[in-house]
Amino acid sequence: MTMQCVRAEPFGGPEVLKVLEAPRPEPGEGEVLIRVEAAGVNRPDIVQRLGNYPPPPGVTDILGLEVAGEVVAIGAAVDGFAVGDRVCALVAGGGYAQYVAAPAVQVLPIPGGLSAVEAAAIPETYFTVWANVFLLGRLAAGETLLVHGGASGIGTTAIALAAAMGARVLATVRDERKAALCRSLGAEVAIDYTTENFADRVLETTGGKGVDVVLDMRGGPFFPENLRCLAYRGRMVSIASLAGRVAELDISLMMRKQATITGSTLRARPVAEKGAIAAALREHVWPLFERGAVRPVVDRTFPLAEASEAHRLIEANKVNGKVVLELS
Repeated sequence: MTMQCVRAEPFGGPEVLKVLEAPRPEPGEGEVLIRVEAAGVNRPDIVQRLGNYPPPPGVTDILGLEVAGEVVAIGAAVDGFAVGDRVCALVAGGGYAQYVAAPAVQVLPIPGGLSAVEAAAIPETYFTVWANVFLLGRLAAGETLLVHGGASGIGTTAIALAAAMGARVLATVRDERKAALCRSLGAEVAIDYTTENFADRVLETTGGKGVDVVLDMRGGPFFPENLRCLAYRGRMVSIASLAGRVAELDISLMMRKQATITGSTLRARPVAEKGAIAAALREHVWPLFERGAVRPVVDRTFPLAEASEAHRLIEANKVNGKVVLELS
């Protein structure tokens, strides 16, 4: 049996994305097969399209890291799922397709009250935020978090989740529309980094103390300013380098602050590790969905055949929240 999917052939701009036919996958041991109703679009998909983010060994080159839909087949050694279950899942590739096989430990039920489109906007960002803000960054209630790219998919997730967990949140943005969105999600202050120095504003807002955790997607010139506005024993977590991969580090300042500087990626982590993150989300975050304390922010949807338009929108930085592909 075959299915429709989206691949980059060859690498390049959005126009290289093509809807093609491919064999329908079968679930292997420990996997479930999902009929995809919606697939999230993320910046790593763009980097892969450009040829700079190859899938891990053995993973399909079909784009897409998160999906929502219906379980239609179950592989061996899988417990807790049945055909017909409504689920969302984190995958290492293959999301831009009518069917995808996902490790069962990375599959979660669609939270009550959410559509498939909303559920498809959850896995990549919530796995990432939980792993980096709460595990690596050790953010606790009462602490202060600075989120760069506050209106992005990751940014909106980090703001809403941190605020729901009792943290104080500051964010950086590039215009007032994005700032208003961040404030509506729980950010106390949204700083337009194009018109003022964000570190100065952070220090002013915190009475000179600084923030306990920085979630940085910018890198480059943002890096030394992150350290400058980090509190004593603060933690800086890098998850992308949109403003540059090389940065200047004041080692003396890092030592005086006893700062922790770290970072991570998600896609290449072992399945068991991603499964542990999924279990933590189900325990700590799914109840927040169920009572409406957090909800994914979806800006735009496109049909699968218009994946290139979705990529163009994200690359133009015109997105507030997530972009999702809908499949019939």
